[in-house]
Amino acid sequence: MEPYEIDEILNRPISRELLARDVTRMAYVAADGTPRNIPIIFTWNGSRIVVCTPKNAPKLRSLSVNPMVAFTIDTESHPPKILLIRGRAELDPVDDIPDEYLKTTSTYDMSPEQRVEWEAEVRSLYHDGMVRIVVTPTWVKLIDFETTLPTPVEELVRRREERRRA
Repeated sequence: MEPYEIDEILNRPISRELLARDVTRMAYVAADGTPRNIPIIFTWNGSRIVVCTPKNAPKLRSLSVNPMVAFTIDTESHPPKILLIRGRAELDPVDDIPDEYLKTTSTYDMSPEQRVEWEAEVRSLYHDGMVRIVVTPTWVKLIDFETTLPTPVEELVRRREERRRA
């Protein structure tokens, strides 16, 4: 896909709504060659998805070998809204807690006191820092089942219309 096509899709209102969510599912190929698909918190910074993880996370070893990832961000209501994103992961180790991690979790329902306790626990746990997994989209698809459909369903709709015209 061309960058302008990606930008057009990601700037649609439904895409922006989905990119504001807290959780995505990230797919990658594990070190043993089998697929993984994990729920993980993320943030969208306007051009990239940022995921933060502990420095000892097994996915880092896998991503250093094969950096290709895919994300699914969707809703639970009918009809579902689904944003599919593919890209290449860049690993950025940091010696602190990344701002993106704290921002991502800022929507969690916590009292100010709970927030202070939680952040202290996070800083204690990740005292040697985290790794930012930064992904620039190289392919995207928005499915809302009103204006866009999964590609195989679009093909079936086209074939049905051809049969009706015949």
